[in-house]
Amino acid sequence: MSAKNIKDQLVEAAMELAQEQEWAAVSLADIARRCGLSESEVYNYAEDKEDILILISRMIDRHVAENTQEFNGEDESFVSQRDRLFDVLMERFDILNEYRPALLSILKSLRADPKKAALSAPHLCRSMNRMLELAGIPADGLRGAAKAAALTAIYLKTLKVWKDDDSPDMSQTMAALDKDLGHAERLAGLFRL
Repeated sequence: MSAKNIKDQLVEAAMELAQEQEWAAVSLADIARRCGLSESEVYNYAEDKEDILILISRMIDRHVAENTQEFNGEDESFVSQRDRLFDVLMERFDILNEYRPALLSILKSLRADPKKAALSAPHLCRSMNRMLELAGIPADGLRGAAKAAALTAIYLKTLKVWKDDDSPDMSQTMAALDKDLGHAERLAGLFRL
């Protein structure tokens, strides 16, 4: 079995288990058993549950990239950066909705363990950097780092709204994201980012 298939299996098993029980109660051994793999085989791809969370994040990033490929070919002069970023992030929230019960379990666990939440911060910033790039917004250098940090804050704030937004069209999530992107756009203009 290819490494990609094993990683996909690990993500699928982790999501199933997180949906069935609290993420804090899920062990790497549980994930290995669900996949029909030995713990030593799993260890080649994930040394701990934080590595599983990284695999989940990469899977989400990959799906966003696949679903926004057509967008990357658009004539950028017709669509503002804010609108492109809004579309990319809403695509991300659409994907999160597909895994909602599992992700809510994981988020609950991270809120209860600030150390694990802090360890995941750099990976979230990297994901937000990818979202900027998918929206056609330059994300390199110091300006890019500032944009990624700001987008991470916006994303986390919007994630809190998404967590409680059970509307089919995610209207509360869209409104919160649009509002915060508007604030960020004004600040970026003020600071010439």
